[in-house]
Amino acid sequence: MRIAVAATPGESARLAASLGVSAPASDASQAYSIRRATAQGITTVAVLGADAAAAMYGLLDLAEALEIGSFDTLADRDARPHLERRGIKFNIPLDARTPSYSDNSDASQGNIPEMWSFDFWREFLDEMATHRYNVLTLWSLHPFPSIVRVPEYPDVALNDVMRTTLAMNETFSHNGDDMVRPAMLERLETVRHIGIDEKIAFWRDVMQYAKDRAIEVYWFTWNIFAFGAEGKYGITPEQDNPATIAYFRASVRELVLTYPLLAGIGITSGEQMENRKDEFSKEKWLWATYGQGILDAKKIDPQRKVRLIHRYHQTSQTEILDEWKAYPDTFELSFKYAIAHMYSIPNPPFVHDALKAMPAGRKMWLTVRNDDVYSFRWADPDYARAFIESIPEPERIAGYYMGPDGYCWGREFLSLSPQSPRESVIRKQWFSFLLWGRLSFSPKLGNAHFERILAARFPQVDAANLLETWAAASQVFPLITRFFWGDIDLRWFPEACLSHPRVKHFYNVYDFADGITMPGSNVLNVRQWRLTELAGGKHQGVTPPQIANALGDAALKALGYVELLHPKAAANKELKATLLDIEAMAFLAHYYAAKIRAACELALFDQSKEPARQASAIRLLHEARGHWQRYATVYTRQYLQPRLYNRVGFVDLPSFLRFVEQDIEIARDWKPGSLPDDPSNIRRGDRPFVN
Repeated sequence: MRIAVAATPGESARLAASLGVSAPASDASQAYSIRRATAQGITTVAVLGADAAAAMYGLLDLAEALEIGSFDTLADRDARPHLERRGIKFNIPLDARTPSYSDNSDASQGNIPEMWSFDFWREFLDEMATHRYNVLTLWSLHPFPSIVRVPEYPDVALNDVMRTTLAMNETFSHNGDDMVRPAMLERLETVRHIGIDEKIAFWRDVMQYAKDRAIEVYWFTWNIFAFGAEGKYGITPEQDNPATIAYFRASVRELVLTYPLLAGIGITSGEQMENRKDEFSKEKWLWATYGQGILDAKKIDPQRKVRLIHRYHQTSQTEILDEWKAYPDTFELSFKYAIAHMYSIPNPPFVHDALKAMPAGRKMWLTVRNDDVYSFRWADPDYARAFIESIPEPERIAGYYMGPDGYCWGREFLSLSPQSPRESVIRKQWFSFLLWGRLSFSPKLGNAHFERILAARFPQVDAANLLETWAAASQVFPLITRFFWGDIDLRWFPEACLSHPRVKHFYNVYDFADGITMPGSNVLNVRQWRLTELAGGKHQGVTPPQIANALGDAALKALGYVELLHPKAAANKELKATLLDIEAMAFLAHYYAAKIRAACELALFDQSKEPARQASAIRLLHEARGHWQRYATVYTRQYLQPRLYNRVGFVDLPSFLRFVEQDIEIARDWKPGSLPDDPSNIRRGDRPFVN
């Protein structure tokens, strides 16, 4: 047995001819073919790649086949990516002085030292490549002082890596403008002694390691933030400050020149920017800083190409295209595909108008936000496959990047019994990352393949049962979020039935009766369902009781299987932790099912005044209380509470039991007429039962 590899179309064609096998099916970037030939008693397995990335992916296929025991029966196959670029969105906590959007959280504060550890990036990038991701986007409010030296502004570059010892809290603003507070700067600690030149060398090494694994690296920013530079050389975060414009332009120039392997830059016309219509409008400012800064770099290095990704966020397509029409390199747009909730419905509707309006020849990136699942190992291949296959017009999609704003995908800081060093999130949630990466490369990959992967990883249990159990429990997040919709992460965190305290905090049973459903989901809210239910008509859509039944059925299936699997997991720490995640998600599904049913009963009681409806709601809310208590108990067997998340504040599932119990009192005190008829999918403004 021998393995042969080719990494260009010409080499692949010659190798195929020499072996007497069929030529590769495609010479497109990342495409490869696997061929098997036997001659003179020697079997050759050949990877015929169109480029180095393709050859690597083909070899990873062979390695996986060896691992799962299918190498000897590996058939000829042709592969090419369904989506050309498959990426990770990573809000990066570089330093207390140059924060990201997520830094007022336990996870980000814990990860500041890890961002300057090559061991972390080696592991992270290896895992990315293994799962077929080829884009890493690093997001920061203002990274320049931590990653470049700008000759005109020598005092801006920051030595060392620091974080604050001041305790974080949930009072930070939602637009990032106070992510660095004076009190924080008064209590800094150095977590690594390193000069700016060493920092530059570090990130060059990271980018080289990424390139060697066919991964493109991008820096993304929000604007206008000047943390680390403010107060020096007249720099302020004001939009009409010429000193600030000059500083940003020079910093962008140096970013491009300092990192020849940087694939591109992503920009945002917010959160700090004003809607001006003069020479300091958002897009004119961005062109004067990022656009001109890139052009300055290209004057020095004319061969340099910089892909520019402009987010739709807080701006308009017309203004973008007008101001950036002279940009000489690849220029693409980016859209929040499912807003903050990729775990909702497989076909979110929000992008369609933008795609229709986008000029021919222009491509779009999808921001695929995961602000649904922070703690758990999620796994439902059918949902992931449907989500990927539902992406419209894939030929017009440049790629996607997936990730949260409310959590840091560095090392995990939740475990009660952590490894040393702490396990990286990408390794902890390895199967979730595998599903999204592999299916976005090849959505036709079937569940039988994933069962073989699980069988090799967890030989103690039946892989088909494990996958079915895992997928059932994982359904809790899409089901509840399509029923109870809060578009941005501030408005809905399904792990805890929560929003940020300034929005609402814990959602009670009245909120569920008054709530709205996800646009495009074809799910009726409780008020819409009640109108038809009381009129005896036929419901035009998925009803709240049907969502509750789906949640309850998923929970029963998951708990039934997990009870059988638990005894077999005692000797495998990872399997045991996975089963605890499945169990916790199942109890959360039971909780939401009971709460939805109670909201429906109260909505009917609200008009019928039938005491039996109210009594039923009270009984269901007692059931919900029990499910929440079991959920919190299982959760805290392996995860720390309370924890601070930057977008929803403190989460403490055991203490939230008091809010769950308040639902029982709300049902007991419910006065008929509290929920007037309203067929819209808009929440009512007055809420008589708000904790």
